[in-house]
Amino acid sequence: MATLGNPQNTIAVLQKYKFNFQKKYGQNFLIDIRVLEKIISAADITEDDFVLEIGPGIGTMTQYLCEHARAVAAVEIDKNLIPILEDTLSVYENVEIIQQDILKIDINRLVQEKNEGNPIKVVANLPYYITTPIIMGLFESHVPIESITVMVQKEVADRMQVGPGTKDYGALSLAVQYYAKPEIVANVPSNCFIPRPKVGSAVIRLDRYKEAPVQVKEEKQMFALIRASFNQRRKTLVNGLNNAPDIPYGKEQMIQALEEMGLPANVRGESLTLAQFARLSNLLSRF
Repeated sequence: MATLGNPQNTIAVLQKYKFNFQKKYGQNFLIDIRVLEKIISAADITEDDFVLEIGPGIGTMTQYLCEHARAVAAVEIDKNLIPILEDTLSVYENVEIIQQDILKIDINRLVQEKNEGNPIKVVANLPYYITTPIIMGLFESHVPIESITVMVQKEVADRMQVGPGTKDYGALSLAVQYYAKPEIVANVPSNCFIPRPKVGSAVIRLDRYKEAPVQVKEEKQMFALIRASFNQRRKTLVNGLNNAPDIPYGKEQMIQALEEMGLPANVRGESLTLAQFARLSNLLSRF
């Protein structure tokens, strides 16, 4: 079987099927064997694992996953890629190709059926425009996941692991860090893909926490506070929350809660840690 991490083999497959890249799906196929090996080792795939791969493309990484895992479910949205995948993965009996939008799949049911509800590992090469909804969807639906190892735009990977007070710090940083421990495992230049993306990428591994690092009474409310405070970064936290339609508290209540936390009334959301957002949410729940 031709290894697709080799650029010539990838080009041959694309020509054979006269494949046209779809801009709307943000398709960039990896053509660097060293990077593929890095992803597999970072994801720590073993023969006991059931792996969910999102966006297999022409099966470049899927081949590697099939070699290492017990079973692989590869979910691809582009129906034009299905015949290619059936060809490039034809020698593997431990893979199921699913033509579907990952955001519409009942992943919990898939995990029940294929892995008896035990935690799975997710591996993906995600287009920029859909990275956040996919990762947040996996976390918020409480799918049993051990880890997510994804290739994303470098800037997004940075955003997932930074702390308060930096320009990249935002709602995504806090959401990811509530659910998982993020670690960038490789930076990947644009010449490792065809077509070449305009920006650099990075592989980040998110290790799912068994227990959240902060205790919060109402998860939904805490995330509503986080989103509202970053929607208007330039405003103070109180004004940002006051302008948000889904936050039911008045300015006095917010100022009182901040005072109890030892924070000034004019503090900005971007300077609060995850623990402080959790405490703010818990204090406001009393009103």
